[in-house]
Amino acid sequence: MTVLTQREDPRLMPVLSADRCWTGVTTTPDGRIFVSFPSADGPGLQVAEAMPDGRFVPYPDAEWNRVRDDHDPAGAFVCVNGLRTGPDGRVWIVDAGAPGIGLPAVAGGARLIVIDPATDEIAHIYDLGPALRETSYIDDVRFNRQIAYITDAGAPGLIVLDLTTSQARRVLDNHPSTVDRRTMRADGQVLRGQDGSELRVHADQLEVSPDGRYLYFQPASGPLARIETRWLDDPSVPDDTLAERVETWLDTPTTGGTAIDAAGTIYLSDVELRRILTITPDRQVDTLLADPRLIWADAMWIDDSGHLWIPAAQLNRTPGLAGGARSVDYPVWIYKLKIDAAPPAHDHT
Repeated sequence: MTVLTQREDPRLMPVLSADRCWTGVTTTPDGRIFVSFPSADGPGLQVAEAMPDGRFVPYPDAEWNRVRDDHDPAGAFVCVNGLRTGPDGRVWIVDAGAPGIGLPAVAGGARLIVIDPATDEIAHIYDLGPALRETSYIDDVRFNRQIAYITDAGAPGLIVLDLTTSQARRVLDNHPSTVDRRTMRADGQVLRGQDGSELRVHADQLEVSPDGRYLYFQPASGPLARIETRWLDDPSVPDDTLAERVETWLDTPTTGGTAIDAAGTIYLSDVELRRILTITPDRQVDTLLADPRLIWADAMWIDDSGHLWIPAAQLNRTPGLAGGARSVDYPVWIYKLKIDAAPPAHDHT
């Protein structure tokens, strides 16, 4: 039986609360805060700006956030799985392109939607269609100069997107490093899909080392792998050669989200024990924080003032991860923790 700490750590500061499960939070250099909701506990608002008075204003507007039963992607989100402010200062929104993991992808739905916060208007949309499979579910994105790396949690693989040409390539398709092959657990319970079968969340978390040399990535069940980005970035490298360049780097627990700082330390959530681990570039693992409030800590964010933002998403209490049951304890919180570390410049400022 899993034993969880019963003591709340005073370093963990509650920042935002909502009546929906969220998995993404990002900040801009001028102090704006944006959040995303993956519709894990029902349809509704998907992207919002968190206002100082506690309101959540649909972003970029209500029309993009409208609920459509047919999931038509024309001018509306299909299923936002995350967002982040990129190194260009714009807000990058990850549309998974499918209404849920294991469900068919919607034609034209899997996209990176880029919004300029100076105008709050869509600046660009990257179509990921050419790199998809039937059950693709686009999960997350990281940047390395003019390349974006994207994980596919539905159909195991990575997507390499050239931001200059908008060309998307699929790599490591069904490679062992991208396939969820292990039982996932949170709070002592095996994670199960709506039909009661063991849940599989394939390529999920990813981070780029501060020098841009390595991409770290893993399925939600672990382990953490890495590959030199020079192999990923070169479209002439054959698939079998690329597969041989993958290194199984570190065994990790079931994970909700990660972040990386300018020193190359990875912050990784352990959803079984409600804690945040730190992993140094030489694979030294320590517990940064353990707190009972961290119920499924998801995609984390490091701001420019040295804080780690942590959404406690409670995804393991939603029907898609709890075998059809629902036990979310509202409100759902986002916390932050002072870590006195900066984000890597190639990823965001």
